[in-house]
Order: sequence, then structure tokens, then C-alpha cells
Amino acid sequence: MKKFIPYEKLSKKERRRIDSEKRRDWAGINPVTRIADTDLKKYRRKPKYPDRF
Repeated sequence: MKKFIPYEKLSKKERRRIDSEKRRDWAGINPVTRIADTDLKKYRRKPKYPDRF
């Protein structure tokens, strides 16, 4: 069994390894199919209600 060492006391190398493992996982989400929040606010040239005028 591994001995528990607090994160603050780990070596710089070990902290980098742990951080990279946490960043790597998308947990089953495909990032290609995600929609960015900025796309929802983009400028649209077509009028929202074209039949009104």
C-alpha cells in the first residue's frame, strides 16, 4: 500500500505528473461535438423574423 503524502509535500515532478493526469481525461465527452458558448452570441446576418417587414 502506498503511503499518503500531502500534495504540498510532493516533489515538483510528482505534482506535474498528477496534474497532467487530471487534465488528460475528458470522461467520455467528445470535445469535437461540443458547442462553444461564444458561438451562441455570434453576429447573424439574417433577420430573426424576416416576414415582419
